[in-house]
Amino acid sequence: MYIVGITGGIGSGKTAATRYLQAKGISVVDADLAARIVVEPGQPALQAIADHFGTDLLQADGTLDRAALRSRIFADSAQRHWLESLLHPLIEEEIQAQLSASSSPYTLLSSPLLLETRQHQWVDRVLVIDLPEALQLERSMARDNNSEAQIRSIMATQASRQQRLESADDSVDNSRDLPHLYQQLDRLHERYLQLAAHHPTGEKNDP
Repeated sequence: MYIVGITGGIGSGKTAATRYLQAKGISVVDADLAARIVVEPGQPALQAIADHFGTDLLQADGTLDRAALRSRIFADSAQRHWLESLLHPLIEEEIQAQLSASSSPYTLLSSPLLLETRQHQWVDRVLVIDLPEALQLERSMARDNNSEAQIRSIMATQASRQQRLESADDSVDNSRDLPHLYQQLDRLHERYLQLAAHHPTGEKNDP
């Protein structure tokens, strides 16, 4: 299995990139989706969160109020670390299960914290979706209807733009329109198909 890790800060355009490559038949394992799965109703992690933070973080249908939890943890680093220690092992297990189930020529692991966690150890190549931080902030605020302060607090928990680019094997510029992004991804897609075709199995990708 050949795994390409795709990352970028909040608002960078990871979803646009992964959807485009997914339409070409490439499997996408989304760490954000895995994070949602492990806190679904009936999962032990959801009960642990309710016990720790209070049941007011549960919505009427029993699901997690993610916005309320996000506000709580980004205002208190100790609470954020508690939550991460609970969820990260469960998220890793879910990601590994999804990676193992992939059968496409190569697989994308999309994760905003690819470089900040050990997830980068599971991939053969790192692709960064890049854009200036001012544009990243602008797009995030427009998309999520969050305050500038909240977006900046999220950005502060992620690797800096420079750190991401220094760790990248490949990067694409997403400061322009979608056709410009897709043109760059087309080239990389062909490159990844070639790399995957010549990739010896079993050399990497173990947690």
